[in-house]
This record gives sequence, structure tokens and C-alpha cells, in this order.
Amino acid sequence: MNKDTIAGNWKELKARVKQQWGKLSDDRLTEIDGKRDQLAGEIQQAYGLSKEEAEKQIEDFEKSTKH
Repeated sequence: MNKDTIAGNWKELKARVKQQWGKLSDDRLTEIDGKRDQLAGEIQQAYGLSKEEAEKQIEDFEKSTKH
């Protein structure tokens, strides 16, 4: 999955993202609107992770959602 896939499929992936990172509010997910860098920042902030770890979690998530 490339970096544009999250943005392109955001409406479909939003529920999975919420399930994966439950600390992210629906309002924040709506504001993120599939922007990968914003998602990484929100994960980083909500879970106290490094930027690298947040990016790795997103990459792992992307791999798990391949069709």
C-alpha cells in the first residue's frame, strides 16, 4: 500500500484506524481526513511515541490492510 492509499481510502479505513488507535477521537479522525503525516502526529501525541515508532505503526497497519 502506498502513502496515498490511506488518503484515497480514508472513509473505508477510518473505522479500522479507530479500532487500531482507540485514543484518537472521531473529531480528530475527521480532521486528519486521510493525511498520513497528521495521523502520525496524532498517534505520536496520543500514545507518547517517537515519530519513527508512529510511522512504523502506520506502515504495519498499511501492510495489514492490503487488499
